[in-house]
Amino acid sequence: MKIKILNTILLLGLLTTQLWAQSKQVTISGLVKENKTNTSIPFANVVLKTVAQKTFVAGTITTESGRFKLVNITSGNYILEISTLGYATHEQELYVGNLSDYLDLKTIELSENINSLNEVVVTSNSTEISNKMDKKTFEIADNIAQSGSSVLQAMQNLPSVTVQDGKVQLRGNDKVMVLIDGKQTGLTGFGSQSGLDNIPASAIEKIEIINNPSAKYDANGNAGIINIIYKKNKKEGFNGKVGLTSGLGALWVRKENLPTIRPQYTMTPKINPSVSLNYKKNKINAFFQGDYLYTETLNKNEFVTRYYDDGDIINSQLKRNRNTHFTTIKSGIDWNIDDQNTLTVSGLFGSEKIIDRGDQPFFNADFSERRRLWQFLEDELKTTVMATAAYQHKFKEPGRLLNVGFNYTFHREDEKYFYDNILVGSTGTDAFKLLSDEKVYDLNVDYIEPLKNGRIETGIKFRKRDIPTNMDFKPGQNSVIDANAGGPATYKELIPAVYGNYVFESLKWEAELGLRLEYVDLNYEVNPNHNTYKSDGYNYTQPFPNMRLAYKFNDDNKISLFFNRRVDRPNEVDIRIFPKYDDAEIIKVGNPMLKPQFTNSLELGYKLNWTKGSLYTALYHRFADGTITRISSTVPGSDIIYATFQNVNKSYNSGIEMVLSQEVSPLYSFNINANAYRNQINAFTVENKYPSSHLFSAEEQVIYSGNVKLNNTFHFTKTVDAQLTAIYLAPDVIPQGKMESRYSVDFGIKKSVQKGKGEFFLNATDLLNTMVPKKRIQGDGFYYTSNDYYETQVIRLGYNYKF
Repeated sequence: MKIKILNTILLLGLLTTQLWAQSKQVTISGLVKENKTNTSIPFANVVLKTVAQKTFVAGTITTESGRFKLVNITSGNYILEISTLGYATHEQELYVGNLSDYLDLKTIELSENINSLNEVVVTSNSTEISNKMDKKTFEIADNIAQSGSSVLQAMQNLPSVTVQDGKVQLRGNDKVMVLIDGKQTGLTGFGSQSGLDNIPASAIEKIEIINNPSAKYDANGNAGIINIIYKKNKKEGFNGKVGLTSGLGALWVRKENLPTIRPQYTMTPKINPSVSLNYKKNKINAFFQGDYLYTETLNKNEFVTRYYDDGDIINSQLKRNRNTHFTTIKSGIDWNIDDQNTLTVSGLFGSEKIIDRGDQPFFNADFSERRRLWQFLEDELKTTVMATAAYQHKFKEPGRLLNVGFNYTFHREDEKYFYDNILVGSTGTDAFKLLSDEKVYDLNVDYIEPLKNGRIETGIKFRKRDIPTNMDFKPGQNSVIDANAGGPATYKELIPAVYGNYVFESLKWEAELGLRLEYVDLNYEVNPNHNTYKSDGYNYTQPFPNMRLAYKFNDDNKISLFFNRRVDRPNEVDIRIFPKYDDAEIIKVGNPMLKPQFTNSLELGYKLNWTKGSLYTALYHRFADGTITRISSTVPGSDIIYATFQNVNKSYNSGIEMVLSQEVSPLYSFNINANAYRNQINAFTVENKYPSSHLFSAEEQVIYSGNVKLNNTFHFTKTVDAQLTAIYLAPDVIPQGKMESRYSVDFGIKKSVQKGKGEFFLNATDLLNTMVPKKRIQGDGFYYTSNDYYETQVIRLGYNYKF
C-alpha cells in the first residue's frame, strides 16, 4: 500500500512538472537527512505548494541516497513540504526569483520532535530581455524588415544600436566587443569589432546586447558586448531549414560622378542561399550550418571638399564598386557521454573574398582642372578557421557545473592593391601586398556552484595571440606611397585572467558582485628599418570589478544600479605601422605607441511591466582616461592628411535611454527606443610621429545627440505579418568634427505557407533613400566636408522552409 501511495505521488509530480515545463524556469534540489545520525532518508515525500491557496504545484520522492529534484518551477512564493513515516513534517518558505537556473537547498534535516520553518530563496533565469536589465536579446526572425541582410544591417533596427562608418555603436560609443556564441573569433575580431557586414543574418538565431557585462566576460569593450548566437537545433531525429534570398540595391544614381571616371554600380544583385541541418539520436547530436552570401555593392561614394588656410580648395570623389563572396560553415557534434558528462567538438570555416574597383578624381575649386586621378583594384581574401572543444561535467547536485573549453583560431588576411596614379604630366603604377597570419589559443575553465540564496561563478582564462604581418610596397612614378614604411611587424599578446562572481536574491533585493583580475603582456616588434616607428608594447595587472544592486517593488517594478570598470586595448590594426591608401590624400596609419583606455561606468535602470506592455529606462555615465581616437593632421609642405590613432585626454559619455513596448491589439504592436546622450572630449595636445614629428592640438569637444527608433509590427492574419521601422539619428560628435542628422524607413512583410513549414518574405531597407552620412572635420590649417552617397537602399525577396 505504501509503495502504491509513493508511486502515485511520484506520478502526480512528474505529470505536474510536464505541465509547468511550458514555462521553463528553475530546478530545485536538495538532500534529506536524519538530524541525529546524519544518514540519508530515502523515499521521503517532497511536495511544493503555493503560499496563498496551499494548492499542489509539483511533487517527487527522494532517491535511495536521499536526494530530490523539482524541475521547471516558475517564479513565485511557495511552501516546500517534506514528510515520511516516523519523522515530523518539515516546511520551508521558498521564493523563486529570476536570476539563476538552479536552487540547491543543500541538506534538509528531519526529526521526530522539531518542525522548522526557514526562509529559503530560489532564483531562476528568465529568457525575457533585461530581467536583470544588463542585456537585451533580439530574435533575428522577428526582424522582418532586415531578413536576408547581413548581421551589421540587421543590427540597425535594434534598440541602443547605431551604425556609423560601417561600425556598430552602443549609446553613441563604438568601443564594442563582438562575440560569436560567447567567444571572440577571427570573424569578428579579438579586439574591437570587424567583419559584421559580411556575416549573413540567415546564419544567426539571435543577438544579445550586453550593456553591463559581468566579470565572467573579457574586460575589453567599454561600450558593452554584442553576442551573436548561431543557429543550432536539438530536436530529435533529422530536421533542418533551407532558405534562399535574392535582392537588388543601388536602384538609381543618387549623385552623379565627377567627370572622367568609370560608372558607379547600379542595380546591384544579392544572393544568399543557406542550409541548417541537425540530427539527434541517443547520445549524439550532430549539427551543420552553411551560408553563402554574394553581393555587388556601391560600397563607397563619398564626395569631399577640402579647404586650406592658404585658400586652396580641392574637390574629390571616392567611389568604390565592391564584389563580395562570403562563405561560412559551422559544424560539430554534441556527445552526451552519460547523464553527467557532455563533450562538444565543433569547427567553423569562413572565407571572405572582396574585389574593389575604385576611382578617385581630384579637381580644383571650380572643377576646371583635374589634378589627379587615382584608380585602384583591391583583391582581398580573408580566411578563418576555428576549432573548439568544450567539456561539461554536471555534479550530482543540479546546477553545479564545471565547463572546460579550448579554442584555436587561425585568421589569414591576404590583400593586394594595384593603383594607377594619373597626374597632369605622368602616369605611374603603384602596388602593395599585405600578408597577415593570426593564431590564437584560448583556454577557459568555469565553475558554477548554486547556493541557497543565489550562486557563485568562478573561472580562469588563458589566451596567447600572435600576428606576424608583412607589407611589401612597390611604388611607381611620382608615387604617394611611402615604401620605407613597409616591412615585417609582429604582434604578440599574452593574457591570463581569473574571475569570481556572486549572485544573491531575496524577495525584495538582488545583488551581483564580481571581480576580474587580468594580466596583459603585449609586444609589437617593428622592422628595425622602419622610417618612423620603433618596437613598443605595454603590460599591466588590473582589477575589473562589477556590481549590480536591485530592489523589487513588486513583480512588475524593479530598479537596478550598476557599476563596471572595463578596458579598451588597442587592436592590432590600430597599431599597425603601415599607411593604408584607401584614399590617395587622406591616409590612415596605425600607432604602436597606443596604450589601453580604461573606463568606469555607472547606470541606474528601471523596468515597469503591465498587461501586454513594458517600459525600460536607464540613466548612464561613462568616464574614460587615455581616450583612443583618430587624429587627422597635415605636415608642412604637403596637402596630404594623415589620420592616426592617439591616446588623448579624458572623455565622458552621459545619457538616458528608454524602450517602450506595447501590444495595442492582436493586430498591432510597437516598440519605441529613444536614446539621448552628451559626449565630451577634453582639450588635448598630442604628438603625431608619422610621417614626421608634429604637434596637434584640439579644443574641448561637446555635443548633445541621440536617436529614435520606432518598430511597428502588424499581424494581418495568422499567416501574414509585417514590420515598418523608422530611424532618426541626431547630429553627433566624431573625432575633430561633427556628423549631421540622418534618417531612414524600412519595411518588410512575410507570409507563412505549407502549414507553417514554409515562409516567403519581401522587404526594403532605406525605402526613401535618405540615409546619407554628412561630416565636417576640422584640422590645423584645414577643414573638410564630406557626403557619402553609398548604397543603403536594398530590396530583397526570400523563401525559407523548415523540415
